[in-house]
Amino acid sequence: MPKRPTLVLSALFLVQGAAFYGLARRTETIPQPKLLSEFPTRIGEWRMLRGGVIEQDEKDVLRADDYLTRQYAAPGGKEASLFVAYFRTQRAGQTPHSPKNCLPGSGWTWSVADTIPVNIAGRTQPIEINRYIVSKVTQGGDDHAVVLYWYQSRDRVVASEYRAAAFTVWDALRYNRTDTELVRVVTSVTQNGVDFIQAFFTTLQSR
Repeated sequence: MPKRPTLVLSALFLVQGAAFYGLARRTETIPQPKLLSEFPTRIGEWRMLRGGVIEQDEKDVLRADDYLTRQYAAPGGKEASLFVAYFRTQRAGQTPHSPKNCLPGSGWTWSVADTIPVNIAGRTQPIEINRYIVSKVTQGGDDHAVVLYWYQSRDRVVASEYRAAAFTVWDALRYNRTDTELVRVVTSVTQNGVDFIQAFFTTLQSR
């Protein structure tokens, strides 16, 4: 028998598809945010070390409209990677791929999977994001990392894939838009990545 989360997500996708079909004749409102390539290379004490490269086969799978992949560093030996995939619309089946589904395919296994609150300046309530502590066996030993990610639409931050899918339907019906971003931060296990998120969150959201 299919597992309950799979059934729930399948049901949400069916509702999502029905909503999009019903709105097919309406012209969707497509926001025009700044290109992610214009995102600052310096954010507070953090500065960009290098930009990453996304191979074409990865782009073909992700099907996002804009990408950002960079490595940042701060005093004290702190480093963090930032990945953002922006989708202008989800009506054509362009939806974010959950990192938790990609990690096993890359050889990573998780030991902790939960959500954590992150306080953001100017917001009355903390945002809630996913946290995965993962490891992978390599020739040099075991690699460990902390993966933090969430889905961001309008002024909303959602950790759950199910809620993100449900809100997509709501945004399509109420606001005639389905744009969203997947934001992912990876750090070492000696850091928690929260200070990096607090540094860039408002800048990313307001672009």
